[in-house]
Amino acid sequence: MSEKNVSHTKWMKRAIFLASLGKNTTSPNPKVGAVILDKNGNLISEGFHFKAGMPHAEAMAFNNLKKDARGGTIYVNLEPCCHQGRTPPCVDQIISSGISKVYISIQDPDKRVSGKGIEFLKAAGIKVHLGLCEKESLELNKTFIHRIITNNSYGVLKWAMSIDGRIALKNGESKWITNEESRSLVHSLRAEFDAIIIGGNTLRKDSPLLTTRGFKTPEPLRVVFTKTLDLPQESIFWDCNTAKTMVVYDASSANEEYLDRIPKCVEVEKLSSDNPKLLSKLLAKRGCNKVLWECGPLLATEAIKSGCIQEIKAFIAPKILGGENTMNPIGDFGFREMHEIIKLSDSQISLIDSDLCVSGSLKINFQK
Repeated sequence: MSEKNVSHTKWMKRAIFLASLGKNTTSPNPKVGAVILDKNGNLISEGFHFKAGMPHAEAMAFNNLKKDARGGTIYVNLEPCCHQGRTPPCVDQIISSGISKVYISIQDPDKRVSGKGIEFLKAAGIKVHLGLCEKESLELNKTFIHRIITNNSYGVLKWAMSIDGRIALKNGESKWITNEESRSLVHSLRAEFDAIIIGGNTLRKDSPLLTTRGFKTPEPLRVVFTKTLDLPQESIFWDCNTAKTMVVYDASSANEEYLDRIPKCVEVEKLSSDNPKLLSKLLAKRGCNKVLWECGPLLATEAIKSGCIQEIKAFIAPKILGGENTMNPIGDFGFREMHEIIKLSDSQISLIDSDLCVSGSLKINFQK
């Protein structure tokens, strides 16, 4: 790699780092960073997108300019927008600034942009370079890209279990299987998500608070997905001052007389069936790039089967619970041969005091 290419890579990696500063706050928008150099290659400004409705990365960088950018270069990890949304098009600012070269890591999959931003820049006589640090940029915005391309939220399934694969005792008692460090890590992990999903059974049995414990403000949307609407009237889950809360129910099987039990502060949505895919699409439409499924085995199994889960994160404690086989984190997929089983890719294992955390990606789809 030439010295010049090393320099370009350096500045694009800086843009990617800046983009990562908006890690938990940009949804439904992508994470974007921008770096501006003057015509002599000196850094004169930079910026990143922090939150939807606030200036885009390019706009922040131009707002921070202290020197003339004419003849200079801008590095952005995602194609600049060319449409009017809650903020003006970024290509207009780039063109009017006199910038002569633009380095873009990846094209924006959003159909409102999707190559159009690049064409606008080229039409204005600006040299555009596409593809620098592509792998890193795809990884950074994989949840946004997944939502835009599939119209589904990117799903992560999380559970905690004993070393013998149990999520609870025979009587349903499960507090606490994992250690305090693991539970604290889960609270901080939740801050990465736009919504957290449980099933009706989890709400009835555990009455979870389902928050980040202050790691994120506002808290992620809490969602309970229910077939019956037979939910407890008293639960800390219904405290809408803690976090926005939603009940999503299956209109084909639920008793809608139970709707009167749900507090008025809770948002209610109905779907035509109990297919988790419909819930994933509903949340994607609301702008949820990434959702965490903290549900029981029945819903978890159906979520995997319907293609709602892209990653797994399992916390394993060095404890033996014994008891019923039904107290497993996942149900039956009907596999009869080993070549049918699900394998994780890009798997990682970390030690959390005495617990293990195993994570990996799922690249499967049971849908025909």
